[in-house]
Amino acid sequence: MSGERRLVLVVPPTAAGERLDRFLGAVAAVGTRSQAKQLLDAGRVRLDGGACKAARPLKSGERIEVVLPPPPPAGVAPEALPLAVLWEDADVLAVDKPPGMVVHPAPGARRGTLVAALLHRLGSLPGVDPERPGIVHRLDRDTSGVLLVARTPPALAALARQFHDRTVDKRYVAVVHGRMGRERGVIDRPIGRDPHARRMSVRGRRRRAAVTRFEVVERLAGATLLALYPETGRTHQLRVHLAAAGHPIVGDRVYGPRAQARAAAVLGAFGRQALHAESIAFTHPTSGARVTVRAPLPADMAGLLAALRAGACRGLA
Repeated sequence: MSGERRLVLVVPPTAAGERLDRFLGAVAAVGTRSQAKQLLDAGRVRLDGGACKAARPLKSGERIEVVLPPPPPAGVAPEALPLAVLWEDADVLAVDKPPGMVVHPAPGARRGTLVAALLHRLGSLPGVDPERPGIVHRLDRDTSGVLLVARTPPALAALARQFHDRTVDKRYVAVVHGRMGRERGVIDRPIGRDPHARRMSVRGRRRRAAVTRFEVVERLAGATLLALYPETGRTHQLRVHLAAAGHPIVGDRVYGPRAQARAAAVLGAFGRQALHAESIAFTHPTSGARVTVRAPLPADMAGLLAALRAGACRGLA
């Protein structure tokens, strides 16, 4: 196939006994162990000319041939996707990102992104990364709410500086498991990569400072509605901090599986993390005015709160 690349590797003595997929996952051209397994499953890896399995232990001097697929095309193709605009002028656009939509292309999610919808609506956006034009911050796939997009190079630089200097004020709302004891407080715990799983952790490697303020909005049956104010912007910060505090976000399949196993039906059945970026305040890059944009609570979270208020989970601690 046009664009395919062939990689030939010889197993060094130091890798003898190592699993094939683990060895390949450490090769930069392959990417990760999961991508190595995809190549193996697709029959794109040969060991000394023959078929091989992911768990096969390697021997020093063996020859591995890998046929890498063509790289994905640079940039993002515009797509006519629904886009809820909350606020807009010549410099900045604020949209209400729905749950389930990825902000920019990622492995396994090349299409249906927010960037593709933005390019269809606006034609072009500034930025040096062709897959993240205009993007100055992001929300997880299953987090809903307000997201800012820069429409001009000066706006992109100005907003990026504000996020770096932590002068952008963000308010999230989340439904968490259990009864939060304090009415308000601060979670100040550094976050880094989990050494045992593909996620973040307060016990991770190379942790960086992470601070989240919280306050109780409403106490519900088996759950608490919180307002969250992240003072830093680490990956999965709110999800990690709340899980570490013993109150994982309802629906979080990565950081809260144990709590979900104990939850009543209405909590356990919620299909995503119950986290919504409710508002964001920034200094306009041209006028200097302080602008606040709010996103309404999405229907699924409104339904979850209605069920909890109706006592659907009574009896939960």
